[in-house]
Amino acid sequence: MRIAILCIGNRLMLDDGVGPAVYDALEAGYRFGDDVALYDAGCMTMDLLPHVCKADFVIVVDAVDGTGEQPGTVFRFAPGDIAGHGVMQSLHDMRLSDLLASASLLGHEADGVCFGIQVENMSPASFIEGLTPRVHAALPLLVDSVLAELVRLGVQFHNADGTSFVPPSPSDAERVDVIETIEPAKPADFGFRPVRNRL
Repeated sequence: MRIAILCIGNRLMLDDGVGPAVYDALEAGYRFGDDVALYDAGCMTMDLLPHVCKADFVIVVDAVDGTGEQPGTVFRFAPGDIAGHGVMQSLHDMRLSDLLASASLLGHEADGVCFGIQVENMSPASFIEGLTPRVHAALPLLVDSVLAELVRLGVQFHNADGTSFVPPSPSDAERVDVIETIEPAKPADFGFRPVRNRL
């Protein structure tokens, strides 16, 4: 299985840079085989379509807003969930569902999942690189969530020092909470539920 990880966002717009921050953490901390392609993708545009057409499964990491949750809350949702949600939105106009649909029109079928984090400030008065404190504190959870997805997909990879990556035991992962969408939400019901996300 070929997997593409698209880390979306602008490094110079505070919390909008959470995608690139995940890219940096994955690039610095882990070594992936040829079956995993990691991209610091910037904005979600049709320019990413060639990368999607080379993948069987696409993981998108992005900032989201309008969830009703505290800044730093991590979400896992299917590509179509956010498109059908009247409140929660990606901070970028194009969505993974758009790219997958476009790839399908070209004869390529792929699946995917999105990881988002509720932002606190993605519109600084001037260009600022870095994350707000609560979003920065949740960055390890977001990275762990992406790694957990790779493990679920059967991907084997290594730590940066060359040693094999060993998922934490259930007791270590018990502290990890991610909110997962389960169906398109109604205006008064976000349709999220807390789940345990274990490596």
